[in-house]
Amino acid sequence: MSTSTEQVKYKANDFKSEAEPRWCPGCEDYAILKAVQTAMAKIGRPKNEHAVVSGIGCSSRFPYYMSTYGFHTIHGRPLPVATGLKVSNPELAVWVVTGDGDGISIGGNHLIHALRRNCDLNILLFNNRIYGLTKGQYSPTSTKGMVNKTAPYGTIEDPVDPVGLAVESGATFIAQTSASYVKELVDVLVEAYNHKGTSFVHIYQNCYIYNNGAFDGFTDREIRDDNNIKIEHGKPLVFGKDLNKGLTMGYGKFDIVEFEAGNVPDSVVVYDEADPILVRMVSDMKFPEHPVPMGIIKRVQAPTFEESVHSQIETAKEKFKPDLKKLIGAGETWEVK
Repeated sequence: MSTSTEQVKYKANDFKSEAEPRWCPGCEDYAILKAVQTAMAKIGRPKNEHAVVSGIGCSSRFPYYMSTYGFHTIHGRPLPVATGLKVSNPELAVWVVTGDGDGISIGGNHLIHALRRNCDLNILLFNNRIYGLTKGQYSPTSTKGMVNKTAPYGTIEDPVDPVGLAVESGATFIAQTSASYVKELVDVLVEAYNHKGTSFVHIYQNCYIYNNGAFDGFTDREIRDDNNIKIEHGKPLVFGKDLNKGLTMGYGKFDIVEFEAGNVPDSVVVYDEADPILVRMVSDMKFPEHPVPMGIIKRVQAPTFEESVHSQIETAKEKFKPDLKKLIGAGETWEVK
């Protein structure tokens, strides 16, 4: 994250390229695209100060639809490219768009190390629990027992938990939301940009063709208030259509209590996004036993990777003050005759 001195009011369309987005009708990638463009307009930096980097997958078409710098890289490799880009140009706002296959399967190792390094990147992971671009194979986040083209008798693997993986990898900013909550997604993206360090945003995104309704149990408008919980720093963990349910400390996990609306008991936990115990407990909540957490789950400050790299370079320059001719002729050298 960096700031610009240019005081210009932008609109979402200012970040829209001339290329026509091509996803399946109704795909929630359209909603995420609009949210990113809206967030960039709110951030207020010109489009030439943003870069969008993607790998391979439906989500990875993103750079073509953004009027910013963009890199469409290879499968599972957007994060090394994005890291190099940020280190070489720290003033650039770098956004990484990836999916549950691209980012967690072939790119899983890169994701872990990007999160632990804390390079100032904004990582958006779209999770539809399926490989959509290659037509319906199971992904690392597919639910156990799911029947699909590569698991005709049902998957036998337990799914990866993206938020839990981010917590274990030491991410300094972790958020979770749904593509169906566009306003909330815009707000989260702005906060992710404002965070100095790696921001990991896990986005539930429905695939109408190959895994339709995967998240209806907690994103459908009729029932989501009872099955989601909005996580906000400094506020009690309450949820429900009437905000009459809350989370209290149980034995290693949260217990759910009900109370009269507007009369929150003192026993309901007040959330602290920097408390490692609460972060762990919230990330461990699984539907349907608990409501699905939505919002900013973790936010702490730590030195960034690119700052450390450039600091080390400056220290080396000051310490050694190298003369190129002397450097070339120094150490173990020999003359070839």
